[in-house]
Amino acid sequence: MKALVTGANGFLGLYLVELLLNRGHAVRVMTRNPSPSLSHLHVEHCHGDIRDFQACLTATSGVDVVFHTAAISGIWGKWKLFYDTNTVGTRNIVEGCQRNEIRKLVYTSSPSVTFDGQHQINVDETVAYPEKWLCHYPHTKALAEQHVLGANDATGLMTCALRPHLIWGPRDRHLVPRLLNRARSNKLLRVGDGKNKIDIIYVENAAQAHLQAAEAMNPDSTVCGRAYFLSQGQPVNCWDWINDILALAGMPGIKKSISFRSAYRLGAILESAHRVMHLNGEPRMTRFLAAQLAKSHYFDISLAKQDFGFSPQVSTEEGMEQLANSLTPQS
Repeated sequence: MKALVTGANGFLGLYLVELLLNRGHAVRVMTRNPSPSLSHLHVEHCHGDIRDFQACLTATSGVDVVFHTAAISGIWGKWKLFYDTNTVGTRNIVEGCQRNEIRKLVYTSSPSVTFDGQHQINVDETVAYPEKWLCHYPHTKALAEQHVLGANDATGLMTCALRPHLIWGPRDRHLVPRLLNRARSNKLLRVGDGKNKIDIIYVENAAQAHLQAAEAMNPDSTVCGRAYFLSQGQPVNCWDWINDILALAGMPGIKKSISFRSAYRLGAILESAHRVMHLNGEPRMTRFLAAQLAKSHYFDISLAKQDFGFSPQVSTEEGMEQLANSLTPQS
């Protein structure tokens, strides 16, 4: 099998590339710029931006399967950047696959495409998209997911969307470093009552799920045209888990807290201030972030287990050990 991985220099993308190579598959990577993390791997490089259709058409030519992991994430930013990258970029990849008669496309979505700011307790894939959005990222990812699933055609391009929740592990350049940096600068506050549970997924398990989904896709498969939640299969207490990560880095646990209502109001104020005053960077708090940190959101992954045999191979305990080995105290 020859696979294209977009966003291959990202956290999940790199693990997916390594997994494909370890399984003996040929891999082409699509990145905007040369990446040191990919330079030592035996892959075919194709540099380009997914916002550029011609670049997508070239990248998708002559492969058997496309894993589309590239995206712009974040809680703040301009609509155009999120929309052009996450939505239009995904449409470009889909059209590239269709024109090049590629058979399989696995799209990396997000559980946040269903998040409406309320608790999500063991919800499954029947949950609807929200009518209102607190953030551009989940909105543009939802539009992209709908386009991918709508493009599924058993006689042509077969598609599916995977929704891994809070990917973590060694070599993460976003989630864990962000937590540690905020803790060091004394800006990390517990939001809410500290009882909310969340789903997480170890990065190797997320990569494995992508390969399993691709392998299961065929014209008679129930995988085609579906979205799937992915996680470790057992939610964790959000704030206990964050404190565990801080402890791995030799840092104290969170002492300060703020109510959800106060955090949500603060987020609304800071969002307005950033818009009106055209401030650089992102607000310390937003309505979306307040809801994500205070509400429970965990999911039923039975469908992924049933349709393509997903089962987390690395336990949460094993994953935390691997994360600990990658961190040094005060790192």
